[in-house]
Amino acid sequence: MAARLKANMTHAMPGRSRIARAYREACELELAALKPGNVHRAADGHGMTLTDFMRSAEVSAGPLTEPGLGLGERAFRAVAATREAVGCNTNLGIVLLCAPLVQAALDPGDSGLRERLRRTLRRADARDTDGLFRAIRLAAPAGLGVAELHDVAGPATAPPLEVMACADSKDLIARQYVTGYADLFERAVPLLVECEGRWGDPAWAAAAVYMDTLQRYPDSHVVRKLGPAVADEVRRRSAPIADALCRAGRPEAFRKTMSRLDREFKQAGINPGTCADLTVACLLIRRLEPLCSMSVQTATERRFRHPGSALPASGISIESP
Repeated sequence: MAARLKANMTHAMPGRSRIARAYREACELELAALKPGNVHRAADGHGMTLTDFMRSAEVSAGPLTEPGLGLGERAFRAVAATREAVGCNTNLGIVLLCAPLVQAALDPGDSGLRERLRRTLRRADARDTDGLFRAIRLAAPAGLGVAELHDVAGPATAPPLEVMACADSKDLIARQYVTGYADLFERAVPLLVECEGRWGDPAWAAAAVYMDTLQRYPDSHVVRKLGPAVADEVRRRSAPIADALCRAGRPEAFRKTMSRLDREFKQAGINPGTCADLTVACLLIRRLEPLCSMSVQTATERRFRHPGSALPASGISIESP
């Protein structure tokens, strides 16, 4: 029975190529969205180009979805591949947020993505923290500073959840680890789905998620580089546009206003990078949730069809080349 259960659970996961494609699609769609202050299809910024980000998504997808890696090593290899390809930090936040989601989707299980993610984060240990620290040191994000406890320049002595709990009040990425990505599952993803349904335009739906995130939270990257007062001003400037956009019947009507805000932010050196990273993670969840649901359904159907036999361990039936 144990062998049969293990075989069944091996099938209760999406295939690697589908997860890699979901990750690339999430990165590309975020770049298609008009995001004031951030790099997007219509405007480069902050010494980085659209090509840098497209290339980063392409080269990081492989190591990020490599089977058999732990959470920390997965993140480190993705950042290392990015650094080698583009020579700058384009996606540290994206990788830190997406690595647990990918890990959760790759791990066998008979539950949905959110429960798999909780399990993944609970299981991560100090070795994973070490990989995350190495990824952060390699990316060398601006304004990182020094922490009194669990500084990334020092040794990793605690699991990621304990480390992130020390920073969750001031860092949005740490907050997602500690809360099991509650901000995304409970706010961002439902908003994305609602806007997709209302507008039929995935890029504008992604822009709405970005703007809503921008008005709700002080962007961690802006706080580190420019201070909390600037981050609060970014929220104040974004709020009326975000509120109106999320209620709008025609998002295209906001292009001029958001493009103007984009220029203002970039001229002032304001780059709300963490909100963009959260947008990518939201888009990835949107793609991984149905894949995990399909894989569980496929495994369940196989068990009912062949209740007395073990499943082959070669992969799931929904895998595509």
